[in-house]
Amino acid sequence: MEQRLGRVELADGSVLAHASVGSGRPLVYVTGWLSHLELSWEQPAERALYEALGQGCRLVRYDRAGCGLSAAAEPAPSLAAELEQLDAIATTLDAPFDLMGTSMGAPVAVAYAAAHPELVRRLVLYGGWARGEELSPPAVRDHVLGLVESHWGLGSEVLTDIFAPDADRATRDGAARYQRACSPAATARALLALSYELDVTDLLGEVRAPTLVVHRTGDRAAPVAQAHALAAGIDDAELVLLAGRSHLPYAGDRDELVRVVRRFLGLPLGRRGGLTPRQREVAALVSEGCTNREIAARLGIDERSAEGHVERIRLRLGFRSRAQIAAWFGEVR
Repeated sequence: MEQRLGRVELADGSVLAHASVGSGRPLVYVTGWLSHLELSWEQPAERALYEALGQGCRLVRYDRAGCGLSAAAEPAPSLAAELEQLDAIATTLDAPFDLMGTSMGAPVAVAYAAAHPELVRRLVLYGGWARGEELSPPAVRDHVLGLVESHWGLGSEVLTDIFAPDADRATRDGAARYQRACSPAATARALLALSYELDVTDLLGEVRAPTLVVHRTGDRAAPVAQAHALAAGIDDAELVLLAGRSHLPYAGDRDELVRVVRRFLGLPLGRRGGLTPRQREVAALVSEGCTNREIAARLGIDERSAEGHVERIRLRLGFRSRAQIAAWFGEVR
């Protein structure tokens, strides 16, 4: 899959960047806190999530104002600004569409679904909350905000430990660098402050779209009690609790999360661990004991591309080593 980039203009003239993969009925994905459309696509674990969600539909993502490829907007971060940005993306689509909000994007998605019942076909909320002030005690929130503002490098590392404790060290190190590349410290602090301020408790009862609330039971960034609050407040919402501690959707058991979401949206579940034809070629060469350089030479690609293929195969299959890939290929070939 390759993503297609586009731009849409907001009322103040600032530009919002968006990206889509796949084709078919749109699934709009509202990210948490920070994002960067290009850099996220280069991260194997995160890209694997988007490729899995985008099979059989058109997955649409966007960088909120001040993040990634999107320019900063005039108004300070607020729920109203978040809804304006989401509405700008919606105008580029054929309605109705499915809507998925993760982390901070979940309360934003709730507010949008409540305001636009005619546009949202189905609603998915992952790792979200109804009332941001209940995420952690005031002293903890102030400490984290101060750390992000004054020591962005250390702040990103601390937050990554909270967001992805189940991820391997390479993924966690990459996630910390990724956060710093998404936005300057001032923007990161303002958006994190907004996440603590968001409160959609009074809007839950106005959501009319069929809703799935999915949450990991040990989530350290958003207590599971918030998932129960979301599901209890939305009529007939389905609540699915998954094992794990990671807040980031692409960390931990990503495959199980994808299956739950695709089932709810009525999309084919596919085969666990299914590889693309190119990935099967690479897996075959791994099973022969080839290095990344040898794989690149055999397939006529550069060594970095070969390394990326091996990493995506490892993540898609849930393995930790090349030896596991080789053993798996020997069993299924």
